[in-house]
Amino acid sequence: MHSSADPIAPPKAAPAGSAKPGHASHDDSHAEPGCGACGSGCGTAQPSPAAVAPTRSASAPAGTRFRIDEMDCASEESQIRRALEPVAGIRALGFQLAARTLVISAPPDVLSQALDAIRQAGFHPKPLPDEAKAGAGAAADDHGPSSGLPRLIAALVLATAAELAGLIFGEGQFVQWAEMALAAGAIALSGLGVYKKGITSLLRGQLTINTLMSVAATGAFLIGEWPEAGMVMALYAIAELIEAKSVDRARNAISSLMALAPEEAQVLQPDGSWAVRPVDQVEVGQQIRVRPGERLPLDGVVLRGTSAVNQAPVTGESIPVDKAAGDGVFAGTINETGELEVRVTAAASETTLARIIHAVEQAQGNRAPTQRFVDRFAAIYTPAVFAAAVAVAALGPWVMGWTWLDALYKALVLLVVGCPCALVISTPVTVVSALAAGARRGILIKGGTYLEQARNLRAVALDKTGTVTQGEPMLVHWSSLHDQAQDHARLAAALAQRSDHPVSRAIAQGLGEQPTAQVDDFEALAGRGVQGRVDGQRLALANHRLVQERGLGDAALERTLE
Repeated sequence: MHSSADPIAPPKAAPAGSAKPGHASHDDSHAEPGCGACGSGCGTAQPSPAAVAPTRSASAPAGTRFRIDEMDCASEESQIRRALEPVAGIRALGFQLAARTLVISAPPDVLSQALDAIRQAGFHPKPLPDEAKAGAGAAADDHGPSSGLPRLIAALVLATAAELAGLIFGEGQFVQWAEMALAAGAIALSGLGVYKKGITSLLRGQLTINTLMSVAATGAFLIGEWPEAGMVMALYAIAELIEAKSVDRARNAISSLMALAPEEAQVLQPDGSWAVRPVDQVEVGQQIRVRPGERLPLDGVVLRGTSAVNQAPVTGESIPVDKAAGDGVFAGTINETGELEVRVTAAASETTLARIIHAVEQAQGNRAPTQRFVDRFAAIYTPAVFAAAVAVAALGPWVMGWTWLDALYKALVLLVVGCPCALVISTPVTVVSALAAGARRGILIKGGTYLEQARNLRAVALDKTGTVTQGEPMLVHWSSLHDQAQDHARLAAALAQRSDHPVSRAIAQGLGEQPTAQVDDFEALAGRGVQGRVDGQRLALANHRLVQERGLGDAALERTLE
């Protein structure tokens, strides 16, 4: 607080939970040493988009993006890779299992051949014209966590009924026909997609998880183990549903990031009126208006108005930053106190937030070393399990003295037990879930490789107080230079209570209940503090910048602030 006659040291506000009591805020972004009475954003420097958001990954191929609903695990990615191996001329492939998307970089004629090869492998690629929306949870399919649930529940009920029929009603001919019919219904409801993929892989000379399950269910059905055939297929389909739900949860983290930015903006029209338009129709250079309490829909530069903007969702700033004409703002940040008119500087697909989303998607698409090892292992393990099952069926009667029917049954059991589905999916789901959980908490990890390397960390350096705080300022210390603490607290509280700035609110809360004081001619000074006439005295609750501008500081005050 400052008047011409009686300066006192400005109270220091620090983010709640800060590891540095008394530190005003981010000392390298918007707070000068010792500043903190009322204007967060004491400095003028703003973080640039380049410094905040990761750029597009160099490994991300530039090409055409497709959504493949059937692709949600590593084995299906491997199938598509093998299907595309004979196609010459493909420059690059970019898989994102969490979004179920594939980017193909290739000339138009080669792209057509690649799509035909993918379709022949049993997948259905759908073009995604808007890359910015590619990660936002597309249409559900039979793999989806909700669309197939009633069907799979019905399949499980039929399979359970087939199992119970023999136990309850014995082994009569009618019971056997009932078991077969119930099992066939369970397989029809849960296994058609598995059979389609399995047969497609077999025709291409590949042994996949779906091939193993198709052979196991068919074999069990043919040898008369109808309830087992229906139950195996129903349980496998439910396991796939759980797997898909795990991946969908990770994809929903991308959707939550996209939800930070509004889908519409108020755009200035040529006749001077304002109209609501979808953000993807707003062009660079157009002018938008953002009211207090709204999120900014696009990146831009402030033309008119002053406000405190909460940039925590994008930059991690611990307290809102004051914005005035000429300052940059980011999509997804929250305009808190005043109306802003902003000139758009980036299209919806190129905002800082969009680049962050793209970086998270690319990170989820990168394969960790463990994942690559598991995929290589599964490529050997799956044929080995199949070969072992054939050996059990062929050699069991000769070596172990089993009947042919027992040997075949044990071979089918081996196929089911040895299915590597859990092994193959465990690593990618773990990595994607970890990356998504970090993204929801504002932690961006470049990929599974770096996530695995985190086990070697021995120390962590945090560059800003906002990293380890609650994101809300708190008054932790203040002092009076002239031993008039009680009177100064009353005057400071009177000014702070009139302001809705986050730092002012922290000061008012920190000073607690004070005797009332009459405040007249109150005025907010953007980026500097507030001022008014309190009990007839002209006073300012100010930051260091305003103190210097008004020439109210002296050597003693500077030493105190240091």
